[in-house]
Amino acid sequence: MHFSLKKCFIILFLIVFISRCAYIKQFKPSRPPLDQLKAELDQTFDEPAFSNAYWGVVVQSLKNGEILYSRNPHKNFIPASNMKLFTTAAALVKLGPEFRYYTGFYADSSIDKNGIINGDLIILGAGDPTITGRYYNGEIVKPLECWADSLRAHNITAIKGDIVGDDNYFEEEIMGEGWAWDYQSDWYAAQISALSFNDNCINIYFSAGDSIGGLAKYQLMPETDYAVIINKVTTVRDGLDREISFKRKHGTNRVEIEGAISTGSSPQRDWFSVENPTLFTATVFKQTLEKKGIQVSGSPQDIGDLNDYFYRTDSVNLIFDYRSPPLWEIVESVNKVSQNLYAELLLRTLGAHFRDIGSAGQGIEVVKEFLQDIGVDTEQFLMVDGSGLSRLNMITPTHVVKLLRYMRKHTYGDYFLQVTADCRWRWDP
Repeated sequence: MHFSLKKCFIILFLIVFISRCAYIKQFKPSRPPLDQLKAELDQTFDEPAFSNAYWGVVVQSLKNGEILYSRNPHKNFIPASNMKLFTTAAALVKLGPEFRYYTGFYADSSIDKNGIINGDLIILGAGDPTITGRYYNGEIVKPLECWADSLRAHNITAIKGDIVGDDNYFEEEIMGEGWAWDYQSDWYAAQISALSFNDNCINIYFSAGDSIGGLAKYQLMPETDYAVIINKVTTVRDGLDREISFKRKHGTNRVEIEGAISTGSSPQRDWFSVENPTLFTATVFKQTLEKKGIQVSGSPQDIGDLNDYFYRTDSVNLIFDYRSPPLWEIVESVNKVSQNLYAELLLRTLGAHFRDIGSAGQGIEVVKEFLQDIGVDTEQFLMVDGSGLSRLNMITPTHVVKLLRYMRKHTYGDYFLQVTADCRWRWDP
């Protein structure tokens, strides 16, 4: 939402927590004088419906920095997904909009004249979030098929060893600090890994069964046996549908699904997260290789599960690198879709790139240094994850406005504007 007053640029940041819902009164499109604008804002914020709520508001001119309206400008609020603005701004400025991830494919032993790798194929992850159908017209397995085609283009015909997923570029932090454990089955709290595929989720498609009272039909995408489905979704007559819910047993990929779908319902799509995304990636890639005619004698492996498995990239054979789309496209997914996993991967990328440790803590230090460099006081800025899913994050309206003013004037401001245009706030050019 935006307001224009004469030729001044105004940024309005509003935060309210009422059962995690926000309500912003729409204003008339005319250009009221400043006192009328203040009166209308006060009228909205003082409505009885908001008696138990706190509003955080700053309206500031981009032209001269004048504060035109404020309410609790320095009070801390839980930012929720507004935290992504800080993560993505720091990533754009520090890494640049054309930054790309590289995923390396290595043979840990010789490749004979028949194209047979006489050992393991290692996939060295670097935090790329784009190994997903989102960037391939919805074709979930397409990036893995591209990997397989690249191996074939390098005349690889078989792999005698294992498919080893290496996620050690990041620290072993599968969830963000303060995330609720009952989130873990849901796509928005997918586990974090430097080697990720399909947003670290499995898509599931439901349709009604053949008869009322019978079990619903389902299909997994990608088609894989990585997860064990306990299907308790029943088929019911029209009007008796019940929400379909997922519960993945902690530490496993055993997923219980409950709910009801009526005979007249259209097919439904949903997602659930997987345990160990690195092993998930290696598993589906092995299946993809075999469909493409490249035989794999070994098994999919997570390098963390292999005792004393060690290699150096300068002592193994690089076959090829997979390059991601540019960072600005990734930021678009973070901010427009509000993709939590991507924000967490970006945060750890900042830590790995600038502090040699791919952890949330080190990434947060990079974000705070960026904020301090642009004049944001970080004393009240409490950041514990990159996505805002944690309720331990705390920021003020002033923090947000200072960030937005800086990004509007920055060389990469157009990228930031483009990728955040569908958010609840926006700016005028």
